[in-house]
Amino acid sequence: MKKSWVNRFLGLVERLGNLLPHPVTLFALFALATILLSALGSYLDWSVVDPRPEGTKGRAADGMIRVESLLDGDGIRKIVTELVSNFVKFAPLGTVLVALLGVGVAEHSGLLSAAIRLLVLGAPRVLVTAALVFAGVISNTASEIGYVVIVPMGAAIFHSLGRHPLAGLAAAFAGVSGGYSANLLIGTVDPLLAGLTETAAKMIASEYSVNPACNWYFMIGSTFVITLVGTLVTAKIVEPRLAEFVDREDSASKTERDSMQPLVRLEKKGLLAAAATALLLTGLLIYLSYPIHSQHPELGSQQTLSSGWQGILRNPQTNSLENSALLKGVVAFVFLGFLIPGFVYGWVVGTMKSDRDVINSMSKSMSSMGPYIVLVFFAAQFVQYFDWSNLGTILAVKGSEWIRALKMDHAGIFVFFILVCALVNLLMGSASAKWSFMAPIFVPMLMLTGYSPEIIQAAYRIGDSCTNVISPMMSYFGMIFIMIHRYDKTAGMGSLISLMLPYSVVFLIVWTLFFYFWVFVLGLPLGPSAPIYFSTES
Repeated sequence: MKKSWVNRFLGLVERLGNLLPHPVTLFALFALATILLSALGSYLDWSVVDPRPEGTKGRAADGMIRVESLLDGDGIRKIVTELVSNFVKFAPLGTVLVALLGVGVAEHSGLLSAAIRLLVLGAPRVLVTAALVFAGVISNTASEIGYVVIVPMGAAIFHSLGRHPLAGLAAAFAGVSGGYSANLLIGTVDPLLAGLTETAAKMIASEYSVNPACNWYFMIGSTFVITLVGTLVTAKIVEPRLAEFVDREDSASKTERDSMQPLVRLEKKGLLAAAATALLLTGLLIYLSYPIHSQHPELGSQQTLSSGWQGILRNPQTNSLENSALLKGVVAFVFLGFLIPGFVYGWVVGTMKSDRDVINSMSKSMSSMGPYIVLVFFAAQFVQYFDWSNLGTILAVKGSEWIRALKMDHAGIFVFFILVCALVNLLMGSASAKWSFMAPIFVPMLMLTGYSPEIIQAAYRIGDSCTNVISPMMSYFGMIFIMIHRYDKTAGMGSLISLMLPYSVVFLIVWTLFFYFWVFVLGLPLGPSAPIYFSTES
């Protein structure tokens, strides 16, 4: 059968991408290239004007951002002395390993297998895909734990149903990473981005304030758009193409599909016990996060107080959930949330009888992470070198200045703005790091053309999300690559990029159109107290 032009193009992307070296080698070469390029850039005095206002922490006295050489004395000393700290402080490393300690217990006790069978047996194919994408989007409320839990679960669910596991992995990854800025709830990144936006807005209006929930309504709408689009891309583009090489699947994982048998009575009893345990843990978490409201005897106003353990996971200074232990300790709660119900399930069904079984389960999970740990070591060095050299920052600022030179004063500028954000996202993985340098340029510029800081931030978040799934700079990209190898030992970097490219392109197009429809056709608010337009006279 003749291949469509889409399949031919993706096949070309895969073949070209697979010509690249192993990702470990690639990151090592990137690190070396960064060192050499930093020396050249420093010698040639590559620099840009720092767009951040005076007094900002880290801003040079002369207001310039220059390339810092990693081949001079300071650079070499930094490379040598911080080699270990670069590795151990690499954020995804601890998140993945700690979460997997708990997930390993739930997996080896049989809890995850039973829960998956309960979820998917008898469910229509399209609903399974939609549920995965939706779960991936929602998981972003709990920091970045979706990469650790939802993505591998997506592959396992599809494989158990006799569908290609990489299609399930791709659907879940698209929801978690490509839909990073969509959600039904406010997450940890919202207050951070709003603070950066407000700082930039005050360059034009000194009293302007930005609500952390300023994009909430648009995020809610985007959740369903991303779920629908991700489901269609999986069904119409990704899964049909993967069917061509299903036979290359690793036979060692066929037990997942063979295990898709109806639940027996003992398994149902174990699931009920695990569910009851999870419910108790959830109730405890709510109690530890719920404030006490009482009347202050002197002021006569309602105050938020703590009593005993109630509310101890809230911020002790502000009594709010912002910057609280509840939000900062998500990984710990995930660890316990899988460990304890996993053990309870195993105790009921007989797969876990002592602490030795728990420890063995954790050990088995860690033993499978060897390739990921090796990759992370080199990726961490490269990311840190790129940051030290200021090369990524300078590229981001230069890219931002390019769109400013277009001098567009109508709504069409948001198309170019979103595209620039998407391209910069390929170079810098952190949403807050990019916005800290782009916001001082774009927020004042677009405010002067009549647009509010809230709409500028919403447009940024679209570009910041769509290319996550094809960016090697994304922190969890290496982990996803290792997951693919479980099912396809021949996969290379090009395989992952070609797998996710359809999501990236379609998300970018549809999400941008949805943005214009929401804002400029329907005129709907982006969130509470979030106007679309700004006037310098107000």
